[in-house]
Amino acid sequence: ALQQTLHLAAGASVELVWLLGQGESTEAARALVLRTRAVDLDAEIGGVSRYWRGVLGAVQVQTPDRAMDILLNGWLLYQALACRIRARAGFYQASGAYGFRDQLQDGMALTLAHPEMTRTHILRAASRQFPQGDVQHWWLPHSGQGVRTRISDDRVWLGYCTASYVIASGDAAILDEKLPFLKGPLLRAGAHDNFFQPTQSTKVATLFEHCARALDQSLALIGGNGMPLIGTGDWNDGMNRVGDGGAGTSVWLGWLLIATLDLMAPLADTRAPARAARWRAAAVSLGAAIEREGWDGQWYRRGSFDDGTPLGSAMSEECRIDSIAQSWAVLSGAADPARARIAMASLATHLVRHDPDLALLFTPPFAHTPLDPGYIKGYPPGLRENGGQYSHAAMWAILAYARMGNGDAAAELFALVNPINHARDAAASGRYKVEPYVVAADVYSTAPHAGRGGWTWYTGSAAWMYRAGIEGILGLTRRGDALLLDPALPKAWPRVELNVAVANTRYRIVVENPGGSGRGIAAAQIDGATVTHPPGPLRLPLDGGTHLVRVTLRESDRDRDEGGKPTSEE
Repeated sequence: ALQQTLHLAAGASVELVWLLGQGESTEAARALVLRTRAVDLDAEIGGVSRYWRGVLGAVQVQTPDRAMDILLNGWLLYQALACRIRARAGFYQASGAYGFRDQLQDGMALTLAHPEMTRTHILRAASRQFPQGDVQHWWLPHSGQGVRTRISDDRVWLGYCTASYVIASGDAAILDEKLPFLKGPLLRAGAHDNFFQPTQSTKVATLFEHCARALDQSLALIGGNGMPLIGTGDWNDGMNRVGDGGAGTSVWLGWLLIATLDLMAPLADTRAPARAARWRAAAVSLGAAIEREGWDGQWYRRGSFDDGTPLGSAMSEECRIDSIAQSWAVLSGAADPARARIAMASLATHLVRHDPDLALLFTPPFAHTPLDPGYIKGYPPGLRENGGQYSHAAMWAILAYARMGNGDAAAELFALVNPINHARDAAASGRYKVEPYVVAADVYSTAPHAGRGGWTWYTGSAAWMYRAGIEGILGLTRRGDALLLDPALPKAWPRVELNVAVANTRYRIVVENPGGSGRGIAAAQIDGATVTHPPGPLRLPLDGGTHLVRVTLRESDRDRDEGGKPTSEE
């Protein structure tokens, strides 16, 4: 241990600085110490502060919900970038490994203000793919060692995140970047995974081809009911025995796959027209299969076991309704609109709980059923993925409500899962027990630990909560050389303000909601000049200038169906 003895006279003060660092060798560490001793430490700290203000301050908001403002104005993006993307470590997970699907999703929160960061990781992730189309589920960057699995959603996220990045940034050139594949043994029959150190293949292909192979492999793995095989887990790794026999399917994965095919097909029109046509046809077929086999009457099922037993059905003893099959019915844009509204209403009825405030992943938890969904059943009921609040899924539900135009439901759910609101007094803090300024991956739902926060910091829910607030409720997105504004505010919010600094352009955006509709731009002014625009989002060019935008939302919302028509991510 290191210690320093200090003697202070009355009224005196002293500044003590401890430096922590690392180097590749003893000599490098010694040189770092000597170099750091010579610098102006106040200037160094000032530089660090300026850096983070620049990164986190690109979008600053003022809403009637102060707790929302605190998270959106720094903490969520800091959690995503500092912990998830850079450190890749937290108190509960300290490996430093990249998760294939994990940082791809995290990076999407950076695309609006820092697309270069998103670009860098997309290329990094794509280089961890095997020629067959599957990928390393996670890998250690210092050695390249990682695990090859039969988990089914990893490869789909590559295309989803890449296409979303291209649309947001306008950087179609990334699709022509050439990247190697990995070389390693195929999984043995019956094996769930294999941890090994692959070598780099001599095969090289464009990023587009990497995405295409991932989608082609996904479309080759379709079950007898027309829906994607779940493999040894989809987004929920703990459901690793639902389909390990090779026949179980996933409704949620179907929604994600349709969304990705819809995003990727336009990018394939000039690069691989036959693929584009095949992907569009597959998306139609998948949608029909889900509506035929996956609709349960009041919500969408989660999937089916190897033997055909439904998962996430009203007839199920446990896991009757699962959140992500409902939210992605909306986010995919593929579900029947009337059914999507019914499904989201069912989510609110069965999965949103008060006292304590929770948004459950599914209910009831797995406990006594003879069915074996996987290692998820090893968690006590109500903990982590087994029927607790798994915050990642809750953020998808917020975004889904916003996409439907239901700002009331979106903002209410945002407030319900906001960690600040779980620590507003001593009693609440004593129950929650974890940091109130970062998102917890999970919150327990059953006594005696109901309302207690679980795994904090290292969770992808931070990036998705940021997107749910900025892109969903406040409606600010990026499309190439412009910003788009299309809010879905609570009806009771009279006004919000956004200060945006992106691509050397500054916008102060004031949104007024005088009629209480919460959505639909009725009038807009840029720098005092009235702007006429077609129905839909307001386009704000990234032109290097400084602008004041005033927006007035519609007086009445009677001309639209409650909830709105679900739309796909453009």
